[in-house]
Amino acid sequence: MKRFYVGVVMALFFAILPLSVEAQQTAVAVESSLNSESLPDIAIYRSESCGCCTKWGEHVETAGFRIQDKVVENMETFKQANGITPELSSCHTAVVDGYVVEGHVPAASIKKMLQERPDIRGLAAPGMPMGSPGMETAGVQAEGFDVLAIAHDGTTTVFDQIRPK
Repeated sequence: MKRFYVGVVMALFFAILPLSVEAQQTAVAVESSLNSESLPDIAIYRSESCGCCTKWGEHVETAGFRIQDKVVENMETFKQANGITPELSSCHTAVVDGYVVEGHVPAASIKKMLQERPDIRGLAAPGMPMGSPGMETAGVQAEGFDVLAIAHDGTTTVFDQIRPK
């Protein structure tokens, strides 16, 4: 009788195993659904003289986004039109798939937002945190910073915490 139960358990195990592998493959497919072929274009609005903005653009391009580099004469007016307050402001503003992205937000945070699709206006990394994408400087230690989710009413919550390694 004991052999019968062992046989049943083994049969169930091997019957479930393919589902487990299939479930793992599905999870991998979902995780990689935002690969470079399916990432939307990201339009980066910046002043003409900004070097860190172009470095940030290279960061998101390396992450698989196709960028549209757009020079804007009056960034403050553009920021206000997109709901960016002075407290959230950085040097450049991007727009991707209906979301606004302010400042040196890591590409991983943008991908997370696009995958989760929260009902927010967008993300912001206020100021210009040292060590953030586009703000890397040799010999200067990176600082931790928060990526904020901007609600439609302008309030913010922490979306991601970026800490130096």
